[in-house]
This record gives sequence, C-alpha cells and structure tokens, in this order.
Amino acid sequence: MGGAILALAFNAVHKLWKWQTSDGKATSSVPPQLWQPPNGILMTNDISDTRLECAVPCFALSKNDSYLLSTSGGKFSLFNITTFKVKSKLKGHQNRVTGLTFSTVLNVLVSSGADVQLCVWSMDGWEMHTRKFLYIPHGRESSSPLAPTGVQFHQDQIHVLAVHETQIAIYEAPRLDCLMQWFPPESSGSVTDATYSCVGQLIFASIKDGSVCVLTATTLQLRSRITPAAYIPLNPRVYPVVIAAHPSEPNQFAIGLTDGGVHVIEPPESGGSWCVAPPLKSSVGPSVNSAAGSG
Repeated sequence: MGGAILALAFNAVHKLWKWQTSDGKATSSVPPQLWQPPNGILMTNDISDTRLECAVPCFALSKNDSYLLSTSGGKFSLFNITTFKVKSKLKGHQNRVTGLTFSTVLNVLVSSGADVQLCVWSMDGWEMHTRKFLYIPHGRESSSPLAPTGVQFHQDQIHVLAVHETQIAIYEAPRLDCLMQWFPPESSGSVTDATYSCVGQLIFASIKDGSVCVLTATTLQLRSRITPAAYIPLNPRVYPVVIAAHPSEPNQFAIGLTDGGVHVIEPPESGGSWCVAPPLKSSVGPSVNSAAGSG
C-alpha cells in the first residue's frame, strides 16, 4: 500500500498500521500507528467452520487498495479497506481457500483452494465467472487431500500461475484455459512453492528434495536446476518451503527453509543469467513438460 502495513493475524483479525507523515509515505524515522475506523469495527474473517491449525490464511488487495479480499482458511470475505465494512461473502470452493490474486486488466479475482479448484470472480457484482479443477494425471495424485493450491497473475494480468504440490500450470483468464503443465521428477518429491520473476520471464520453483528449478515462463522449459548441495549441507530433512522473487533483479530470488534459514540465490557471476538445460521430452501431452533433466 506504500504508506501502510496490513497484516492478518492467526485469530483471523486484520491489523492496519499507517504512517502519520505529511506525505503519508512509509519511513524508518517515524514508527507507524495502529489504525482503526471511528466505529471500532475490526476486519475479521469468518472462521466458524474452520480448523485454524489447518488453515492457510491469505489476502489480496484490489486496484488502488480500495478493497481487501481475505480468508483464514474457510469462506472468504470482501472488505472496504476505508471503513473495514464487509461488502460481500463469496462462496464457491468445496474446501479451504488457499490463494487469491487480482487482475486489474480483466477486472477479475482468481481464487484457489485445497479442493484443487480455480475460480474466477467478476469484480462487478462479485459473481463467479468460471471454475476449473486442476488436471492431475494418474500416478501423480497428491499425498494430502488438503494440499494447498496457490495462484499468481503474470505481469500481463492475463496468464495465471497455479502452484500445487503435484505440478505447476499456466492458465489463461478469464476462461481458465490450461495452456501447459510441468511436473517435477517423481524421485524429487513434490513442489513446495513457485513464483514468477520480477519481469515475468522466468518461474522459480522449489522442490521437496531441496532442489530449485528455474523455468522459462512462456514454455515451462527447464533452464537450470539448483541442487541442495549448492546452498545447504547435506540434510534430507531441510528443504525450501517458500520462494520469493527479487523485486528488481530478474535472476535473483530468496528461499525460506524448514530449519528457519533464508538464502538469496543468483546465477554465477560469469554468466549473469540462468543457463538453458537440454531439451526435454513431453511425458503426458503437447502442453505438458516433465522436468527430467538438470542444468
């Protein structure tokens, strides 16, 4: 938001801090102040049917930060960020919601859930536009019936990156046509997280065996595979669970590990960009790539 910090607490209550500066911008010289509207209303998610220990809280802000779409694992609610008033409650997923992303170009919201379903909601009236289930081939079934599905819009605000432990997939909104899928090698384990690079040309994906795969965003071709030995001591219990792209360096990213460590990774200085791996054969169909090789 530029001049504020918005947080979602474990008890499903949102907290908003604002900087009391002349220009309203964030600064390290002045501490932010916890803010509430005059009526004292708190933005609180509906957790009546939610087991908090199994919840995956997440939220997304609309264009100009006018509205907040949030969930603490169950139903998700639309709040007016100025008054904290609940405008609407959207229903469509069969299980807990685990991902939200807005497109200001298409004027839609895409949500994802543990029901391996993607839903597109129109921001004009907040009605459901489309819904699709992830295609999971036989033999690639999830190890958990409640595995989360994450979503992220590309910079073009049309293509959606869907991240599930079984795969990475690219969809085109608002119809949610599946353009391509990528599956990690079965010997490597499941996908733990993935994200677009800051310019949208690459996808960084973390895998449960400790490796990190760098993919070309337009084709899901494997460009490089970073082995766990390159950044952590050999320890089968430590692996990355979250990954974030640098906001201005397109080849740099950070990973958070199960042991609490955080590593920032970039290509070797000699190259400056991630190398291209050998061509890979499709294992399921023309729109699917299998990560059988390494860079």
